[in-house]
Amino acid sequence: MVNVKGRWAFITGASRGIGYLTALFMAKQGCNLILHSRSLEHSEKVLSEVKAHGVEAYAVAAELSDLDAVERMLQEIDTFGVRVDIVLNNAGLQIAYRNEYFKTPVSDYTESFKINTIAPAMICYHFMPKMKEYGFGRILNTTSGIRLDPQQAGYSASKAALDKITIDLGHTVQGTDVMINLTDPGWCRTDLGGPYAPNAPESAIPGIVVGVFADDKKSGRFLGAQSFAGMSLEEAVKKAETEFDSPY
Repeated sequence: MVNVKGRWAFITGASRGIGYLTALFMAKQGCNLILHSRSLEHSEKVLSEVKAHGVEAYAVAAELSDLDAVERMLQEIDTFGVRVDIVLNNAGLQIAYRNEYFKTPVSDYTESFKINTIAPAMICYHFMPKMKEYGFGRILNTTSGIRLDPQQAGYSASKAALDKITIDLGHTVQGTDVMINLTDPGWCRTDLGGPYAPNAPESAIPGIVVGVFADDKKSGRFLGAQSFAGMSLEEAVKKAETEFDSPY
């Protein structure tokens, strides 16, 4: 199992919901953090809480629909002079639920794809070559299990595109210590999931990060967090490594 103590992780959408819980969990493992949110003010609470665990941390801000802002954020991270070994692309937008889905506006697609597909892809393209150079890296892209639901076409299509990017990139590093996989917290009671979701946000831990700690050189997998609900981290890693195989 990978020891993340002293390593650096970049987490998008870290100020609330699953991203917030993920940041706290990683800090408890001794992992230093770069925490993204839409504004620095949103990150003040989580930044303070992770530092209380004795780790180093920075906050960065960008509206992920503004792709120029995403690029500026990545350049800012480079100025920190740290080696980012772990990327958790957690942030996402579920734009609307369209009962009259044949009237779905084009903007549902353009906004969803910028935030859910293009921004995470830019982040992968920025950090993954460096990981390959270092010989170590972990990337987890957060996807969605939504299907057969044209009411959320923009959201589900953007996540399906992210799946494709992740699987294709994973093929290039399969068998190495740079691993890129998919994760999904499941339908949780967060700002995105709403109050009627069946799962507590805490149920996504540790499954949402199990791909960080797996050490089996397999990429392109779907490591749904609810498959590991209630397990210890050690139990979750063992399950991921023995029961979840690459698609290649």
